[in-house]
Amino acid sequence: MQIPIRKMGNSQGILIPKPILKQLGLVDVADLQVNGNVIEIRPPQRSPREGWAQDSQRLAAAGDDALVWPEPGNEGDAELVW
Repeated sequence: MQIPIRKMGNSQGILIPKPILKQLGLVDVADLQVNGNVIEIRPPQRSPREGWAQDSQRLAAAGDDALVWPEPGNEGDAELVW
């Protein structure tokens, strides 16, 4: 797909069609990088643990933070002979 480069104030830019933005999940912000002669536009990288603190507080407030395996997996190890 070829698109025109347009003057935008003192800069130049391109308009990205809405279906492409939707397909990539881009809403308010994007990560822009130049790799060789290629301009890469990607969704911003989230930290893998982003939001964990808020989610754990929400789970605790809802009482949904019980252990999945209430007993330790090594129960009975004391009786084993090594």
